[in-house]
Amino acid sequence: MHHPAPSPARDTDPREVAVAVVAAMLGQGRSLTACLDEHAVRLDAGRDKAFAAELCYGVARWLVRLQACLDMLVEKPLREKDLLVRVVLLLGLYQLMYTRVAEHAAVAESVSLVRRVGKHWAAGLVNGVLRNFQRRRRQLSADLDASEEGRYAHPGWLVNATREAWRGDWQQVLDNNNERPPLSLRVNARLGSRDAYLAELSANNITASPINHTGHGLRLHEARDVESIPGFGDGMVSVQDGAAQLAAGLLELRPGMRVLDACAAPGGKSAHILEQQPALGELVAMDRDKHRLQRVQQNLQRLDLQATVLCADAGEPGEWWNGEPFHRILVDAPCSGLGVIRRHPDIKLHRRPGDVSELASTQTRLLAALWPLLAPRGVLLYATCSYLPRENDHVLADFLAKHPNACGDLMPYAWGRATEHGRQVLPGEDTMDGFYYALLGKR
Repeated sequence: MHHPAPSPARDTDPREVAVAVVAAMLGQGRSLTACLDEHAVRLDAGRDKAFAAELCYGVARWLVRLQACLDMLVEKPLREKDLLVRVVLLLGLYQLMYTRVAEHAAVAESVSLVRRVGKHWAAGLVNGVLRNFQRRRRQLSADLDASEEGRYAHPGWLVNATREAWRGDWQQVLDNNNERPPLSLRVNARLGSRDAYLAELSANNITASPINHTGHGLRLHEARDVESIPGFGDGMVSVQDGAAQLAAGLLELRPGMRVLDACAAPGGKSAHILEQQPALGELVAMDRDKHRLQRVQQNLQRLDLQATVLCADAGEPGEWWNGEPFHRILVDAPCSGLGVIRRHPDIKLHRRPGDVSELASTQTRLLAALWPLLAPRGVLLYATCSYLPRENDHVLADFLAKHPNACGDLMPYAWGRATEHGRQVLPGEDTMDGFYYALLGKR
């Protein structure tokens, strides 16, 4: 059932924005970032925007634990039509459990908030539940830790899938999924070196460190608004996770090559490819989503880069390919996104167990469709931001079994973990997101 979210008005309190965003995320299954972008325009102050984001991301990150706690605190579950009351309670519990908001303020603000969203009848309930939590906090915490879902704040199927995939590391992976991600940047190789840029940051009293295994990556020790980062507006740096920065180097680009970035949006990897090898013959950046393709255009424009931008389905080359082979193809395949949960915690709430095999068949179709477009002795790089073998090694094994002219042992690198057909960076390793890469050479 879809619930209408409260409609936007100016100068709203950040908690009211958080209610609207979380209600849309839980009631309509919408994306957290999209909802926040839509509703945060109601807030004028940067501080208010940051607080609203903190509340929304926090509730998404810890929802499985917060909801389990709420279930222990209410005598009977809230009705579906009382979504806004449930959201106010989840926001109140999040503030009490995970923020520095003064406890009396968290309770009083929640009571006032439930009235402001038109649910006056629930003021006593909200007050009672939150005070009850304060009294029983230690026991509740122990009870929540007793179940894996409560302890790791992941749905049960995902806890099990993670354990099955990474027997020695599953707990660490789940804990890392709940960490706040670093703000990672890529220095534009056309405009300068990472060392020079680190020196400039240091001169501006901004502390940062290089990201291991990358030539141009660094992470800031404290998050800040990207617009306030030196040189961002001039294209000196772009926001991109360290693991995503590994792609361009793996392609071993040379002047004059034709390169296809088959699922290019939002364009970070396309831009990095062009920064690393400005003398390419042509880069074709394509995506089937017209709206997301605009982001690719904007990124290329900001960085003053040229590419052939194409809106088409990479899996249907008959509709767009001109018959000229590519020397390099990057297939950053649609995937479950489990490797980027730290950045998009709502993935934990929106993904379903059946999604993984559906995505694996899309990945298999894409690889098979694009392979004939690769020139002999060309290289195809397969990438996902997932850590499940079902979307990674299994897809590769299936592909290699059916394509005798493909060889797959091309990953002699020092980062991540060697898998049978590629390499896996697990979430949080070397401060990076979870990413899988496999190189396929054409005989």
